[in-house]
Amino acid sequence: MLGRPGLPSFDYVRAATADEVISLLHQHGTAARLLMGGTDLFPRMRDGLVRPQVVIDVKGVPGIREIEYDAQEGLTVGAAVSLNALACHADVRAHFPLLAEAATSVASFQVRNRATLGGNLCNASPAADTAPAALCLDARMVIRHSHGIRQVLASEFFLGPGRAALRADELLLAVRFPVPPAGSYGRYLKLGRTRAGDLALVGVAVYGWPVRQRAGGSGAAFRIGLASVAPVPMRARAAEDLLAGQIVTEQVLKTASEEAAGSAKPIDDVRASCAYRRDMVRNLVLRGAREVAQHLGQGDNRQ
Repeated sequence: MLGRPGLPSFDYVRAATADEVISLLHQHGTAARLLMGGTDLFPRMRDGLVRPQVVIDVKGVPGIREIEYDAQEGLTVGAAVSLNALACHADVRAHFPLLAEAATSVASFQVRNRATLGGNLCNASPAADTAPAALCLDARMVIRHSHGIRQVLASEFFLGPGRAALRADELLLAVRFPVPPAGSYGRYLKLGRTRAGDLALVGVAVYGWPVRQRAGGSGAAFRIGLASVAPVPMRARAAEDLLAGQIVTEQVLKTASEEAAGSAKPIDDVRASCAYRRDMVRNLVLRGAREVAQHLGQGDNRQ
């Protein structure tokens, strides 16, 4: 049996500043690729899917591998922070456990030592495990370009399979998460073909927090993020509204999970059928929403 081909030839540049990265991108255009963890880039190069002439290592850019938490400003995660470093960080575990849980679900421990939050999001895979958490947590992408910095909401960042709201001459510097609402709680539930190390067949993040009760409302706000069931990671907004709009009974949970399944747009592929994925959206949303509602003490959600 023939072995897989090796990497093609390329020039390697380790950039020291964001300005240098932008300059190199302007200089080389589409012939350049950025390197954070390389867990997606190098396999694609090995398989001949991309053949960059220049690989720009951005891990030397100041702050891009740092995590900072402020009680008023929230969490800032450098784009090149590894997923293991993210999941193990004390402030992330204390204040953003949903993000830590999502990061831990990516691939294997060994891969997470290299894979980065920025890479997982910038690849814009519909199956990206950290994307549903980013959607639920109102993440903002901090993007550097030649004229300064702009920020893009996670809900506007994913444009299509493999397409993120990044221009060819831009660099994702960090991902910012606002301070979570008091009493918030979330879960990320993932279904793969194996217990660990596999891409998500379905990924579901459910997040909620107490709010001032209004007449007929549940007394909580909910967010539901879905992965691997549409061309881009998505929010199940109708299901969220349903859970927030009335007392959370078991029937309401089931109706919301059906609504979430109906909003998904899965496909048939070699890993799972469209029908199976839709069924699993319903099951995982029901399980996650039930747990979040019970944790928040909202309504009577006993069977």
